Amino acid sequence: MRNKLRFTAAAATATALVLSGCGSSGGSGDGTTITMVETLTNPGRTQVIRQLISDFEKAHPDIEVELISPPTNQADQKLQQMLQSGRGVDVFEAKDTKVGPYAANGWVYDMTSDLESWDGWDELTENAVTYSKQDGKTNYIPYGFYGLSLFYRTDRVQEAGFSGPPASWPDLLEQAQALNKPDENQFGYAFRGGTNAQGNAVAVIEAYLAEDVDTENAFLLKSGGTIFADPRAKQAMDDYFQLFAKGSPPSSVAWGYPEMVQGFSGGSTAFLLQDPEVIATVRGSDAITEEQWSVAPMPVGPSGKAIQPIASAGWGIAESSEQKPEAIELIKFLSSGDAATTFDKENSLVPILRTAQEDEFYSTGPWAAYVEMTNAPETYINAVQPRGVAWWTEWEQKADSDIQRVLVGDLNTADMLAGWDEYWTTKLAENK
Repeated sequence: MRNKLRFTAAAATATALVLSGCGSSGGSGDGTTITMVETLTNPGRTQVIRQLISDFEKAHPDIEVELISPPTNQADQKLQQMLQSGRGVDVFEAKDTKVGPYAANGWVYDMTSDLESWDGWDELTENAVTYSKQDGKTNYIPYGFYGLSLFYRTDRVQEAGFSGPPASWPDLLEQAQALNKPDENQFGYAFRGGTNAQGNAVAVIEAYLAEDVDTENAFLLKSGGTIFADPRAKQAMDDYFQLFAKGSPPSSVAWGYPEMVQGFSGGSTAFLLQDPEVIATVRGSDAITEEQWSVAPMPVGPSGKAIQPIASAGWGIAESSEQKPEAIELIKFLSSGDAATTFDKENSLVPILRTAQEDEFYSTGPWAAYVEMTNAPETYINAVQPRGVAWWTEWEQKADSDIQRVLVGDLNTADMLAGWDEYWTTKLAENK
C-alpha cells in the first residue's frame, strides 16, 4: 500500500497540477475525457488499473480515461494541490485518512443522489456499504480493506520449540525474544518506529481493552473517555516497547512500511504485523520460500480478544469535476463485478464483494487467517477508528513523534498516554 517504488519518467511528469498524455489507455478521443489520479503507485498495480480502464473504455466508447500516476511518496501532496486548485482531476484515489480533511475543505463530491438507485449496492459486503455511507454522505466507494494479521516464519517458530505462532501479545513478546539473534542478523519482530508508528501502537492498546472499546469510535471506551486514559493502556505500551527493546532490530526505531516489509520478506525478522497486501510481496521474495512462512490472526489481548481496526481506500470524485456523470460510471464499473474482484485479488485486499466468501482464493493459504478472523467476530471485533476526522494527519504526526521520543528515552509511556488522552478529549469536545 505504501511501497516507495520508482516509477516511469512519464509518471514523474504527472506531478504537475495540469497534466496530459501520460495515461490514456486507448479511448477514441471523440467523446468525454476524464482524468483519474492514483496515489498508491507501483508499476504492477498501475498495470492492473490500466487494464481495468481499457475494459471500461470498451464498454463505454464515448468516454476516455486518462490515468495519472505520481510517485507514491509525492502523490498525496500532488493530489491535494490538484483538488485545491480545482483543476486536473475528476476521479481520485481516496484514502480513509484523507477523505475527511478533503471533504472539510469542500474538495470532494457527494455521490449519494447519483448512486441512490445503483443496483451495485446489493453486491457489496456490509463493511463496503458502511464505509461508503458515512455521515449521510457518499464521498468514496471502497475498493478494498486493509486488516491486520501476523506474518510469521514457520521454520523459525518450529526450530525454537514453539507449537505454533503467537496467539496473544504476551506470546509474541516471548517468541520474539526467543528468536532474536542479533549476532546472526536474525531478529524477532519487525517493529514500526517510523512513519505511522501510532497505527500499530494503538492496535495493541485496543487489544488490551478490547471488551470495553466503543466499536463506533475505537479511540473511546463504551463507558466514556478515551482508551488512552485506562490503566491497561499503560501496560499495553510497556509490553509493546519491550518488544522493541528485546525482540526487534535496533534500526527499526526508524522503520516505516517499506522497511518493515523488507525486514520480513528479506529474511531478517520472524514476525510482521501488517495488511494482507503484503502477501503478494512476500510471495515474490527470493529470500524466503512459500514453505518458510504463513499468516496467523492478529494477536489478542489479556481478555483473549482483539480489535480489528479496519482501514480502507477507494475511489472518489472531485467537487470541481465537470464530468461527474462519466466519473460516476467509472466508479460504478470499478466497484462491481469482475473489475472489483480483479483489483482486490491482484492487490491482496480484503474484498468488497459478497461473492468473495465463496471464492477458494480467499479461504486457502495465507488468506485462511482472514477467514478465521471473519468467522470469529466475538474474538476479533470489528471497530471503526476515527480516521476520517479533519485532524487525523495532525494526530498521526503528533503520535509518531511521541513514540520516537519514548524509543529514544526522552518520554515515558505514562506521559505519552496522558498527552494522547488530553489531545483526543479536547479535539472531540471542540468538534461535537
